[in-house]
Amino acid sequence: MAQNQNKVVVEAAPRASRGKNEARRLRVTGRVPAVLYGGKGQAITLSVNAKQVNAILRSESGHNTLFQVDLGGKHEPAILKDWLTDPVSGKLLHVDLLRVAMDVRMRVQVPVHTFGDPAGVKQQGGVFEMVTREVEIECLPGDIPTEFRADVSSLMLNQALRARDLQIDTSKLKLLTDPEQVLAHVVTLKVEEEKPVEVVAAEGATPAEPEVIKKGKKEVEGEEAEEGEAKPKAAEKPEKSEKEKKK
Repeated sequence: MAQNQNKVVVEAAPRASRGKNEARRLRVTGRVPAVLYGGKGQAITLSVNAKQVNAILRSESGHNTLFQVDLGGKHEPAILKDWLTDPVSGKLLHVDLLRVAMDVRMRVQVPVHTFGDPAGVKQQGGVFEMVTREVEIECLPGDIPTEFRADVSSLMLNQALRARDLQIDTSKLKLLTDPEQVLAHVVTLKVEEEKPVEVVAAEGATPAEPEVIKKGKKEVEGEEAEEGEAKPKAAEKPEKSEKEKKK
C-alpha cells in the first residue's frame, strides 16, 4: 500500500550559524540541526521540529515516509536519508533530508513483515527464523509501500520464504533484491549434544603432566633399574691375613 505524503509535514527554518553551541541551543527549543540536499536544488542547512521527525521514525512507514518540508510556506517533498541519535539518551541530534522529484524513480529499502504460524513449527517441531527483514525496490516516490506482508503459515520444515514470493505490483515496483534471497525459513532445532558427566569432570580437572614426560621418566628410571641388575656391584675382596701381610 502506497503512503499519502500530503498529510505529513515537517516544519523547518534556515540555519545561519553552525557549531556545538548553536546545536545545543536548538535542541533546548525542541529543534535539531538538519541538512536538505539532493535533486536540482542546492544543499541548505536547516533546523527542524524534532517532535515531528521522531513521529516519522516511529510511524509504520518509518524512514521511507514521504513528507513535505515546510520552508516558511514553501513545501518541498523529501524523505529521511540519515539521522543521528544520542547513544545514551536516544535523543535526536541531527537529520539529513533528501529531496525527491515526484516523477523520478528512486531506490528504497522496504520492511518485510510475516504473519501466520508455520506448519513446520506446529506439526514438525521446527524453528521459524527471519533471515532478511528488508528488500530493495525501485519506484516513484508516490508509490513507496509502507511494508510487504507475507503469510508463512504454509511453510514446512526446510522450506523458505524468498524475495520472489512477495506480492509485488510489478507495474509500479521493481524488485532489486535477488529474487532467490531467503527472507525467512523453518529449520531443525539444533540441540547441543550433552557430554557424559565423566568427560565434563575430566575437562574441568587440572591438566595432568604430559604423557611424553611421564614416559620419559619411566624409561629413564627403567634404564637405571636395568643397569643396576645387569651390573651388580663386584664382591669385595677378603682382607689379607696377617701371614700374607708379613710376606
